[in-house]
Amino acid sequence: METRGSISEMEAIEVTQSNQSKIKERLFKLEEVIQFDPEAGKKTIFYETAFMAGAVWCLEPGQKVVNHSHSTSDDIWICVQGTGTFYPGFGEEVEITKGDIIFSERGQQHGMVNTGNEHFVFVGVAGPMPMDFISHEE
Repeated sequence: METRGSISEMEAIEVTQSNQSKIKERLFKLEEVIQFDPEAGKKTIFYETAFMAGAVWCLEPGQKVVNHSHSTSDDIWICVQGTGTFYPGFGEEVEITKGDIIFSERGQQHGMVNTGNEHFVFVGVAGPMPMDFISHEE
């Protein structure tokens, strides 16, 4: 009896077909997720699993994400629009703009303020879950 492919190859094909069938759960259009709030920075979670979460942060000029850390999770912020100031803690400030990627591992402080004159948007990806929140605001 002839067999085609190994079990692992067949499993890979099955996984690929399974993933393809869930593309509507895996593909997000940024323009459909972006939401601003004139009162405060707006965080929109666009996915969350048992392992990680993704969110889009939208800040009007002057709005901020308070300086904080997570004791259990890493956090990556990808700037997609505007200019802002990133606060890595301990009084430091770093200007960031569209195209910058910031990585904060668990325990490292991170915060942001829109210091520009236009909308500021960044995508955050964090994990593992659950993720705690430790404020470092005074």
